[in-house]
Amino acid sequence: MTTTAVVVDAVRTASGKGKPGGALSGVHSVDLLAEVLRALVDRNGLDPARLDDVIAGCVTQAADQSFNVARNAVLASGFPESVPGTTVDRQCGSSQQAAHFAAQGVMAGAYDIAVAAGVESMSRVPMGTAAVGRDPFGDRLAGRYPGGLIAQGHSAELITARWGLGRTDLDAFSERSHRLAVRAWEQGAFDADVVPVGEHRRDETVRPSTSLDGLAALKPSFYDPAVAERFPEIGWHITPGNSSPLTDGASAVLIMSEERAAELGLAPRARFHSFAVTGDDPVLMLMGVVPATRKVLAKAGLTVDDIDAFEVNEAFAPVPLAWQRDVGADPDRVNVHGGAIALGHALGASGTRLLGTLLGALDAVDGRYGLQVMCEAGGLANATIVERLR
Repeated sequence: MTTTAVVVDAVRTASGKGKPGGALSGVHSVDLLAEVLRALVDRNGLDPARLDDVIAGCVTQAADQSFNVARNAVLASGFPESVPGTTVDRQCGSSQQAAHFAAQGVMAGAYDIAVAAGVESMSRVPMGTAAVGRDPFGDRLAGRYPGGLIAQGHSAELITARWGLGRTDLDAFSERSHRLAVRAWEQGAFDADVVPVGEHRRDETVRPSTSLDGLAALKPSFYDPAVAERFPEIGWHITPGNSSPLTDGASAVLIMSEERAAELGLAPRARFHSFAVTGDDPVLMLMGVVPATRKVLAKAGLTVDDIDAFEVNEAFAPVPLAWQRDVGADPDRVNVHGGAIALGHALGASGTRLLGTLLGALDAVDGRYGLQVMCEAGGLANATIVERLR
């Protein structure tokens, strides 16, 4: 008999701008992750010695984030040396994959209690650091895609063009993200989730002054003559305003069997219902969210209309816009507390951050089912369905 895996709690840091001088730029990645790990066990009265594993996502596993950042953060948290930790990389979906692994471990009987987490300090370890001066692809992959793989910003431009989206569409969606995030903070939607790091306790990436006029004045970020020649359909509409910002942050969720939660007197917030991961075209790259969504709904025996709240990572505005058009999702159920364009996208931390935000969105609408989906470099995507319990 399969064991039910539940989410007991979710925490995160407030986002920091991922550049020198950002609110969290002075905090080592290990210490940043340790903050949320320690807070998670302390506020649930849990003896950390009972943890069977800590699985953390991190994308740029170099410099401050090298040498198994999960294990280093476990030790930095003051947890017993007996608590293991491992670091996973599924690009932007790394900590969502960590949650899948942790929950699946519980369901298989391998774990009783586990933590899924993630961290990324983009100010201290810039994106791409691990590949500087190196070729991460090799000759055989280059041979399969003779035109070459392209940057994510160029993939976002391709999606914009091929789905017939205009600059106004992208900027309007981005303004919505900031407006909803501001409202969520004003209404206290994040108060229970955010763990202060020193004096920092509010998302630095949310801009209350965001306006359509201001967004319209921004210049495209990714123009490249060679890409323009290869893909003449691109209109060059992706700007800093309709992309997720470089971000520092960490997040963590407490996962255990339903039986263990009852024994410990902990009230689960949700149970894991279904999981999916899929691959897609690595040139278009970011639209794996569509087949992943269809796959997880089919596994769950649900339709898109059964889902009360969606969290679709806003790596770039065209991704959720094209996704909701293709899957037929109600836009009013998507990212109701704002998304990564406002809240930030600390790569390795985003999966478990989205899971916590999804639980809050379900609470806000008194919903039952929530679906989270994340686009990932290389044409990958993870999707998760949870069922709210309280």
